[in-house]
Amino acid sequence: MNRFILLILMLITLNACKNEVTQKEETAKVVAVTTTNKSDYYQEAYRPQFHFSPAANWMNDPNGMVFFDDEYHLFYQYYPDSTVWGPMHWGHAVSKDMVSWEHLPIALYPDELGYIFSGSAVVDWNNTSGFGKDGQPPLIAIFTHHEPKGAADENINDYQYQSIAYSNDKGRTWTKYEGNPVVPNINKIKDFRDPKVVWNEDSKQWVMVFAAYDHLKFYGSPNLKDWTHLSDWGHQYGAHGGVWECPELYPTTVEGTGEKKWGLIVSLNPGSPNSGSGTQYFVGDFDGKNFKLDPQFAKDVPKGKGLWLDYGRDNYAGVTFSDIPKEDGRRLFMGWMSNWDYAQVVPTEKWRSAATIPRSMILKKTKDGYRVYSQPIKELEKLRGKSANITGTSLTGTLEISKNKGINTTLSEVILTAENHTANSKFGVAITNSKGEIYRIGYDAAKNQYFSDRTKAGKSAFSEKFAASIHPAPRLSTDKTIKLHVFFDAASAELFADDGATVMTDIFFPTEDFNQLSLFSEGGEVQVKGKIYELNDVW
Repeated sequence: MNRFILLILMLITLNACKNEVTQKEETAKVVAVTTTNKSDYYQEAYRPQFHFSPAANWMNDPNGMVFFDDEYHLFYQYYPDSTVWGPMHWGHAVSKDMVSWEHLPIALYPDELGYIFSGSAVVDWNNTSGFGKDGQPPLIAIFTHHEPKGAADENINDYQYQSIAYSNDKGRTWTKYEGNPVVPNINKIKDFRDPKVVWNEDSKQWVMVFAAYDHLKFYGSPNLKDWTHLSDWGHQYGAHGGVWECPELYPTTVEGTGEKKWGLIVSLNPGSPNSGSGTQYFVGDFDGKNFKLDPQFAKDVPKGKGLWLDYGRDNYAGVTFSDIPKEDGRRLFMGWMSNWDYAQVVPTEKWRSAATIPRSMILKKTKDGYRVYSQPIKELEKLRGKSANITGTSLTGTLEISKNKGINTTLSEVILTAENHTANSKFGVAITNSKGEIYRIGYDAAKNQYFSDRTKAGKSAFSEKFAASIHPAPRLSTDKTIKLHVFFDAASAELFADDGATVMTDIFFPTEDFNQLSLFSEGGEVQVKGKIYELNDVW
């Protein structure tokens, strides 16, 4: 290895592993400063107003999402010293409702075993780990250690392995297990990362799934410390255009029935439907050792083909919250709202990246088999302000909403139904500004596809891959009525079509705010009705 490169890597690692007490004090100061200057807090260009984003610097994957003692914990991949990827930490925020978030000091720092890559967190209710204190269950974080010197050496492949840490104060401070790593990389697999853990009641054990380049590995443990290999899965199914990452195995119930199945999420980079990063899913059964894909589902996802949680370009590495109370019963998901094709060069200055709005994932049995629907969480409704009704309008051309209805649509939620559209019509929602920049999202009847068009939505020169084409998504529903449910933030749009059967998430960067919203129909007439809400910010 080049000695200069090795020296630089060593310096970076030393800097990342400096005294943790000092780092936490510095982080606390940053949080205190940002929360006192409300006049300019979270007001930078493109800053999301109702999505989670870090106060400053770089974030990517959501990590360690867990509900405990009336708090939703969001940890995330974080580099506190730059707005581009660097030595990974776990940032930390908590919320009572997944809508308004409180920043907390960094939770996990790099150490002698490496950077802190993606992973998960669980409540060890029965103290199987023995880390509990005063009769209270501990929180256990499970994550990948990534050793940077090994990663820089092309002759070394065992530089990633799984480790744990525990907390006895609601996640405010963490102690790394002295026996780390708990899953060493004995087979020397280059991409060996992103553990997600769930308690399997039937087999009375913890089950860990993580990615191993182009497939998944399942491990079992009675105590979160001692792990045994159970099985491998995935070589023969799903999209394989890139490296598999951030998997999750979870129990679920088919909506409207008592039928129990297991869902499996796998992120992939590159290889998504509209290029770059994306997240596919599978449905099957798990017997405590092996995951078996549902036979009908297996026909839909032979090797090389995937079914996707989101067909937009900007929802990646998402997982769900563990330990959601049974009386709630939802499977709650958040993703990273960006794409590795351009994430490090988007035109934000103080920070980079945000999380998607939380979604409830629902398993339905359709005529085509099992399918996952994603719907925005009901807690978002508290953001609604002034509204305008669209009542039985016969739409041809453009219908101005912001001016005609007298509402501010810069932050907005649009709920529409469309019927009796002509065979070649294309219709949807457009947001524009005085510069003539425009973003459009809607339905193309001739192609039976939804689409997201950011080709003229503002800045794109930072990456030739960002606005090269219109992004299509298949319409999976066969209902005659088209349903569009769209959330617009300062620099993003999220579409939940047909009650969440088709989902698209895209970001954009207009040179001034998109402050005008309209409905459009091209190539024919369509009957539309619905409601449009102004949304309040959360920061």
